[in-house]
Amino acid sequence: MWGICSRAMVKVGMAKPCGLVKPCHLVKPVAATRVSGRYLSHQKGLPSLPVPPLQQTCERYITALEPIVEVDELKQTKELVEEFQKPGGVGERLQTGLEKRAGKTENWLSDWWVQVAYLDYRLPVVVHSSPGLVLPRMNFSDKQGQIRFASKLIAGVLDFKTMIDNEAIPVEYLGGKPLCMNQYYEVLSSCRIPGLKRDSVVNHAKSSRPPKHITVVHNSQFFVLDVYNSDGSPLTADQLRIQLERICSSSPQPSVEPVGILTTQHRDSWAKAYMNLIKDKVNKESVSAIQRSIFTVCLDGVMPGGSEATYHSCAAVQMLHGGGSQGNSGNRWFDKTLQFIIGENGMCGANYEHAPAEGPPIVALIDHVVEYTRKPETPDLLKSSTVPLPIPQKLDFSITPQIKKDIEEAKQSMDVLAQDLDMRVMVFSHFGKNVPKAHKMSPDAFIQVALQLAYYRLYQRCCATYESASLRMFRRGRTDTIRSASNASAAFVQAFDDPSKQNTEKVVLLEKAVNAHRSYTNMAISGQAIDRHLLGLKMQAVDEKLPIPDVFKDPAYAKALHYRLSTSQVPSKTDCLMCFGPVVPDGYGVCYNPMNDHINFAVSSFNSCEETNGARLAQAMERALLDMRTLLDQTPKAKL
Repeated sequence: MWGICSRAMVKVGMAKPCGLVKPCHLVKPVAATRVSGRYLSHQKGLPSLPVPPLQQTCERYITALEPIVEVDELKQTKELVEEFQKPGGVGERLQTGLEKRAGKTENWLSDWWVQVAYLDYRLPVVVHSSPGLVLPRMNFSDKQGQIRFASKLIAGVLDFKTMIDNEAIPVEYLGGKPLCMNQYYEVLSSCRIPGLKRDSVVNHAKSSRPPKHITVVHNSQFFVLDVYNSDGSPLTADQLRIQLERICSSSPQPSVEPVGILTTQHRDSWAKAYMNLIKDKVNKESVSAIQRSIFTVCLDGVMPGGSEATYHSCAAVQMLHGGGSQGNSGNRWFDKTLQFIIGENGMCGANYEHAPAEGPPIVALIDHVVEYTRKPETPDLLKSSTVPLPIPQKLDFSITPQIKKDIEEAKQSMDVLAQDLDMRVMVFSHFGKNVPKAHKMSPDAFIQVALQLAYYRLYQRCCATYESASLRMFRRGRTDTIRSASNASAAFVQAFDDPSKQNTEKVVLLEKAVNAHRSYTNMAISGQAIDRHLLGLKMQAVDEKLPIPDVFKDPAYAKALHYRLSTSQVPSKTDCLMCFGPVVPDGYGVCYNPMNDHINFAVSSFNSCEETNGARLAQAMERALLDMRTLLDQTPKAKL
């Protein structure tokens, strides 16, 4: 779910996905009551993110490199690391600077993280950064069903917003410790703003006049829909349905110039087009209305559903990028933090811009909304019939020849990206969390080890693997990296298909691999992993205007950050699935939602890379999981 790394982010030591809480089954919400200042007092009670000891990180860094770099490379890296951490050396100086920063700030990492991982990132947010989320197929297949469901969804989001406004979101706990709830207050009424060299994020929820409207996009035309009555009460689902019908009837044909597709561009190109776009007063007001809105609802035309077997993959593509300029990519505003996407054929989901938050608040909101939409309808006929509703306002855009040219360029580059992305969704139906749990193994660790086995079988090597770990035990915590490729996982995958190895030995190696992953996970969520600390040391050097230390220029460091496997577990109550693109040209994005008796997988790769193939990796994953279960079932428990 879905932090995200990109090719640019790899250079600074970050990587993809969504920063979902580890381990998911231990996250427990506790009922909240409205208490004045409750949120602030909760936040102040959280500990600050620690700065790990320098020597500890250096030692763990070398260990993390062992399964993924050659012996001669490792020898050179060890020398550089020894030099870096010498008493009185540059490493010690940077460590001291970082510790001072930690003493003066709420969180020494978070501002750097948002800047480096997101706002400085120049590739399009589409595919490369923003995750998509696919909901279960909804039970409608026409315009009326689409509008009815959309009205209930909007009412459900507003219901969740009331909990946010009242600071009544239940505090979540992990292993008995409260988690930072700050991200819940960042996802509504916020938007990314393109800038030359660096973007920014604005949050209008905290303004003196918070917004009362959402944006609705239909046929690539944008509308402002006020979602509160004059007495401050949210519109009912019936009222919303009337308003959505008005919007659809006033935009029967697709817009000739889909302005929203500009948000799919490379960030520098979009920043230039944006400056040109908002020179016009009308355009500036229209863009501002979108940016200030609470969230966006995209009412899509009929989407290609494919066969039953490919339905989920088609849905993932729609949620991730909209299918290109001939599809729904122009029926979006990808800079908006939250976009809910509702297709005429029951294909529904969301897309979210990653800078303000990781996956947990998004998934919690989605779970709440899906539950809300399933409640029986209770029409408020009195309010619907007696209170006149203002006509939703269509946002106008003045299209100059330059803007038209920018739109055409955006269409072309979006189509290239859409054609390059291969997205495969696999519903692994043989078992779910139940099997690893029966063998007293962490389901997440079990799946990650299976992924290592699948990759090794395809490529005969291990690779740098990123799995996101939440740092929400700490104030304003974001993510760190669980490095799933370990010495223990390498030993297991190398032994698994070796006929000279006994099954009992393989089971022992599997248990060691799973335990190593659990151990690294616990280390990461407690603020003791290596990646963000190394990034902090590098950023401290930039801050102090010192030369970048050689340890960060080392080829092994680049290899450690070249995540051919970028992964995230996205657990949810709803049988949904998150998806995202690969973070390197020759890599895979792998997102999964382990349910009790099945596992939803989304595997992405780029068609332009001959080495990668999403379908092959998905098949290898299925085989690895089945083979690991067979191994456990057929091998008597070793008496250690």
